Amino acid sequence: MRYLGIQLAFFLRQSQTKRNLLALGQLLAVVGVLVLVFTVLFHALMEMEGQEHSWFTGLYWTLTTMTTLGFGDITFKSDLGRLFSTVVLLSGNVFLLILLPFAFIRFLYAPWLEAQLKLRAPRALPEGAKGHVVFCAWDAVTQGLSRKLGEVGVPYVVVVPDPVVAVQMMSDGVRVVTGELDAKATYEAVHAADARAVVANLGDAQNTNVTLTVREVSAEVPILATVEQMESQDLLLLAGATHAMPLKQRLGQQLASRISLRSGELHVIGRFRDVQMAELPALGTPLVGRTLRELGLRQRTGVNVVGVWERGRLVPARGDEPLTAASVPVLVGSEAQFEALQAEVPVGEPSPTTVLIIGGGTVGRAAARALVERGATVHLVEHESAAASRCEGVAHAVVVGEAADRTVLERAGLVEASAVIVTTNDDAMNVYLSIYVRRLRPDVRLVSRITHERNHEAILRAGADFVLSYASLGKEMMFSVLQGRELVLLGEGIDLHALPVPRALLGQSLAQSDIGAQTGLNVIAIQRGEEIEANPAPKTVLNPGDVLLVIGSPAQRSALSERYPDRKGH
Repeated sequence: MRYLGIQLAFFLRQSQTKRNLLALGQLLAVVGVLVLVFTVLFHALMEMEGQEHSWFTGLYWTLTTMTTLGFGDITFKSDLGRLFSTVVLLSGNVFLLILLPFAFIRFLYAPWLEAQLKLRAPRALPEGAKGHVVFCAWDAVTQGLSRKLGEVGVPYVVVVPDPVVAVQMMSDGVRVVTGELDAKATYEAVHAADARAVVANLGDAQNTNVTLTVREVSAEVPILATVEQMESQDLLLLAGATHAMPLKQRLGQQLASRISLRSGELHVIGRFRDVQMAELPALGTPLVGRTLRELGLRQRTGVNVVGVWERGRLVPARGDEPLTAASVPVLVGSEAQFEALQAEVPVGEPSPTTVLIIGGGTVGRAAARALVERGATVHLVEHESAAASRCEGVAHAVVVGEAADRTVLERAGLVEASAVIVTTNDDAMNVYLSIYVRRLRPDVRLVSRITHERNHEAILRAGADFVLSYASLGKEMMFSVLQGRELVLLGEGIDLHALPVPRALLGQSLAQSDIGAQTGLNVIAIQRGEEIEANPAPKTVLNPGDVLLVIGSPAQRSALSERYPDRKGH
């Protein structure tokens, strides 16, 4: 009963409730006036027909007629009376059977349910909450980041201004607190001062406001702010952001880095302490046509091949399968080992290279700048004239037109291009263009962006050689900052994981554990305290306290968790 009183008090305090009740009252007043008028007219018409009835009988007849009950015990005999009955009946249909129920639901019942939902939305985190990450929006980046945080046991909370939306998110299992994003009280309620970080992932103007507001609560908490326009990066840092992350610009740079301009060019994709990870495209090198066993790279240089990219998929490194021109081995080793590898596979001389970029948005322009800096000739296709004008001076040639038009692609240099990068922000269009480009140029290196990770498989089937999503880049950049390590960006769907050795495997050698065969994960290093053993030998024994550094997909990581439910070492 007390809770009902709280609900009623909260409902009546809403400013909208007063307006709703006023509108409902006005409608009821109109209905009341109609009933009164019809009752008076009933008496007048009955007297004309020589019938006498009480005033209560007139009210009774009016209500039964308007509600279409029509018992038939009191009827008119004249045409005028029957016409009056018809008017009363139709008025009742409109007001009592249509308008009044709709108004009741619209102005009373629906707001009452909404008020109940708003009361269910939490206004604050429990006392003592700390070490969590605060998200200012629930988008593709933070959804992916929340899953990675869950893997390492870090909680999160999403600030949602709309209590109704907050309750809906709660029903989906999302941890939320409702509050205004620009209110100091909101960040006090989520204990921002004790948080691991605050992620401001809104627009540039909103992120600046959020940053200043959070700084009122805490001068120390790290703030990770996304940046849409490069001009806003310095402003966000001045406002107090710890890290200002231009994700779209970085996405363009990452896509450009997957284009090799010289044979034998080693591309470092990440570091973990002293362990480096790199890609070495086989095209134009002595690697083509030879197996990993024949090459013997580990024996001669110490570098370990942990996988091979084949048409956008990272497949296990098999010693007896020859590498093709489209193969891109993924390597793990130290800086000295990579120098030894570079002596075995020297970098070729620069050659004229043309890269075609489809899409002149922020991502496309960033990719163009990165490639031009490396010495490539860049041609760009953009279908909007306004966007194309912004690409002038960024690319060597800009063609305005639809990329789905073959003549447009040919004018842009598709025939002579050695690589194509598809950067539109429409996943369906990127899939379509990937199929089209692959059909016209089966041999070209095709790199594409996507927005949503769910479209990864579709664009691989379309023919892309390398795919990277905005969401994957964002979550990996933020996760690396929260973990205090450098960014390791292997590719879409492939992550670096640090996993404690399962109890069941303690005392076994790496070969005996058979982790690779059982789960598909590839062990690239073992962390023991502060030391990292890169490319551990198969005979390496797994000891208590060891942490396995593995690369693989989330599904492969889940396979390890399912096989060894208790992964916590002694």
